[in-house]
Amino acid sequence: MSEEKSENARASMRTRVENENNRQEVVHLHHMKVKWRKTVHDENIRTIDASLRERTLIVGRVGLMMLECGTGAWRVLDAMDRIARRMGLTCTADIGLVSISYTCLDGEQSCAVSLSIPTTGINTDKLQHLEKFIYEFRERGHQMTLKEVHDWLDSISTLKGNYSAFQVGFAAGFACFGFTFLLGGGLPEMIMALLGAMCGNWLKSTLARKHISLVLNTVAGVAFACVVSIAGYRIAEAFGLSPVHEAGYICAMLFIIPGFPLITGNMDLAKSHMRSGLERMAYAIMIITIATFTGWLTAQFLGFHPKDFVALDMGKTEEVFLWLVCSFLGVYGFSMMYNSPRKMAATAGVIGAIANTTRLLLVNFGGMTPAFAAFIGATMAGCMGAAIRPRTHYPRISMTVPSIVIMVPGMFMYKAIYFFGTNDFTTGLSWLIKACFIVLALPMGLVFARILTDKRFRRNY
Repeated sequence: MSEEKSENARASMRTRVENENNRQEVVHLHHMKVKWRKTVHDENIRTIDASLRERTLIVGRVGLMMLECGTGAWRVLDAMDRIARRMGLTCTADIGLVSISYTCLDGEQSCAVSLSIPTTGINTDKLQHLEKFIYEFRERGHQMTLKEVHDWLDSISTLKGNYSAFQVGFAAGFACFGFTFLLGGGLPEMIMALLGAMCGNWLKSTLARKHISLVLNTVAGVAFACVVSIAGYRIAEAFGLSPVHEAGYICAMLFIIPGFPLITGNMDLAKSHMRSGLERMAYAIMIITIATFTGWLTAQFLGFHPKDFVALDMGKTEEVFLWLVCSFLGVYGFSMMYNSPRKMAATAGVIGAIANTTRLLLVNFGGMTPAFAAFIGATMAGCMGAAIRPRTHYPRISMTVPSIVIMVPGMFMYKAIYFFGTNDFTTGLSWLIKACFIVLALPMGLVFARILTDKRFRRNY
C-alpha cells in the first residue's frame, strides 16, 4: 500500500514538472495598444466618405501622437481641430498629460472616444513630421484614402531616434559642461559635470529604451551621474585638485531638468487648459523632487559636501564670449536629448546663445533681478523663434523651449532640498522661492512672445 502511494506521489510530481516545463508564460502589456488598422472597414475609401467612427479615430490618432511628442494641450487641440475640419467634423476635446477624451460631431451624429499613452516623452523630430502631415492633410486630406492616412501615420510612429544612447549621453555631458560655466564654475567643475552627466544620461536613456518606469529611471540616472562625478573629484583630489571645486557636483545632475513639461504646463495654464497644465506641472515637480532628493542622498551617503563656486578671474569681454559659446553648447546638447536633428538643434542653439547671454548681461551688468531678466530672455527667444519659423519650418516649440531650458534654475532647486535636508528651512525656502519666480517667468516670457507674434494664440476661441 505504501509503495502504491509512493508511486502515485512520484507520478504526480512528474506531472507537475512536465506541466511547469510546458507552460508558456504570457506577458500582457499593462497599457494595451490600439490596433488602428482593425478600426478601418474599407482602406480604399476616401477620408471624406468614411464613417463617422473612422474619421473620429483619425482625429484621435493624430492628437495622441502629438501628445506623445511632449507638446502642450493647446497645440494638440489645434492639430485635432485642423484634421477634423478637413473631414467635415466638429471636435471638442479634454486633454491631459497622457490621455485625451474627445467628441467629434457630424450633423446630428456624434462619436465620443477616450485614448491614452503609457507615458509622456519629448521627440521634436516626430513633432516636425507630424506638423508636415497636418499641413499636407489640410491641403488634400479629403482626397486621401484611409490607407494612405494610416500608412503615413505608421511611418511617423515607427521613426527611430536620431541618436544612440551613447550620443544622447554625450549631448547631456556637453549641455551640463556649458551649464556649469554659466552658473559660475571653472574648467575643473565643467569637466566633472561633463563626465557625470554623460554617464548618468547614458544610463537613463538605456533604461528608457527598455521601458523602465519613470521613478526608477530617474533615480538610477541621477545616482549614477552623482557617483561618477564624486569618484572623479576624489581621483582628481588625490592628484592635487583643490576641494573648492566640488560645487560642480551639482551640475552633473542638471540634465534631468524637466524643461518641456515645466514650460508647456505653464503655457497650458495661460490658455486655460487647466487639466493639462496642472498635470504637467505635477509631473515636472515630481521629477525635480526625485532628482534633487536623490542627488542630496547620494552626497550624504558618500560624505560629499559641495560648497559654492569660486569666483573666476577673467575680463568682461572674455566672459561674455564664453557665455555665448557655453549657452550654444548647452542648448544644442538639450536639443539633441529631445531628438532634434542637428540643424534644428543648431538653430535652437543660436537662439539660446543670444537670449541667455542677454539675460546674463542684464543680471550681472545691468543690475536686473534674475526673474525679470529670465522673462526678457524668454520673450526674446520666443520672438526669434517666430521670426525664424517661416524660413526653417521647424515647430516653434522645438526651437524656443530648448533655448530657455538653459535658464531653468536647477541649482537653486538642489540648494533648496539641501538646506531642507539639513533643517535650515529658512535658507531652503529662500532658494525655493527664487527658483519658483524664475520658473514662472520663463513660460510667461514665451506666452508674451506668442501673444505678440501669433494672432490665433492671443484669442480665446
